[in-house]
Amino acid sequence: MNIVTGSTTALITPFRNGKLDEQAYANLIKRQINNGIDAVCPVGTTGESATLTYDEDKRCIEIAVEVCRNTNTKVLAGAGSNSTSEAIEAAKTAQKCGVDAIFSVAPYYNKPSQEGLYQHYKAIAESVSDLPFMLYNVPGRTVVDIEADTVIRLFDDIKNIYGIKEATGSLDRTIELLSRRPELKVFSGDDAIDYPILANGGAGITSVTSNLLPDLKSQLVKYALAGNFTASKALNDKLYPINKVLFVESNPVMIKAAMYIAGLIDTLEYRLPLIHPSAENMRKLELVMKNYEIKGL
Repeated sequence: MNIVTGSTTALITPFRNGKLDEQAYANLIKRQINNGIDAVCPVGTTGESATLTYDEDKRCIEIAVEVCRNTNTKVLAGAGSNSTSEAIEAAKTAQKCGVDAIFSVAPYYNKPSQEGLYQHYKAIAESVSDLPFMLYNVPGRTVVDIEADTVIRLFDDIKNIYGIKEATGSLDRTIELLSRRPELKVFSGDDAIDYPILANGGAGITSVTSNLLPDLKSQLVKYALAGNFTASKALNDKLYPINKVLFVESNPVMIKAAMYIAGLIDTLEYRLPLIHPSAENMRKLELVMKNYEIKGL
């Protein structure tokens, strides 16, 4: 199984007049490819997947696959829901589109037990058994934690489950998982702690900040995976101010604003209930962005 590791970007979804801006989306993906990102992640949290229609969701994945074809950049697509049957359909649709791997967020709102989480992921992963599959743990949004015992049970039992995007913010969790299953591929899901997760055996990152700075994020990962931890830490430290300001409001509010300020998208549109950031936070963002060289399209 040809798994996806390394630097991956949780893509924003650009809108124009309320609709998916397909050309802008394709251009953003080309920019990721040109700046060394190993995989792009369409229709995740950062892509406002919660407010995309099923057709828009599919189209985003299709565009990502089309643009990445015959390049070194893979497509790690989101396919999650709090309905197991809907998540299965999303995973099958992504597979038909030709993605390289899938990540699936823990079911939100209905607060399943650990056995419920196990059965949920077992059903989804086995429905696309030939496709590499990653768990996605973000309890700050889903209000449910995929506990270490459940992760390891899924990894041991389901052949195509190869890793997890860990967005608990906990280094302890990463260390526990990798101490028990060193072959598990743990991705950092929190930009601020990419380096410490990689230095403790992580296999990659799924980044919000790399929408804006894919060159620095991809280099940070390359350094760490090559064992150059001094250089990787230096980049992680350099990126700390932008990582911090991008999360002063709910993601993806600030990263879309940053992309607009940088001229990487022509319109700044969100889908309700997300709205524009406050004037104060826009000023904070503009000030921090002056410290970075942002490459254009």
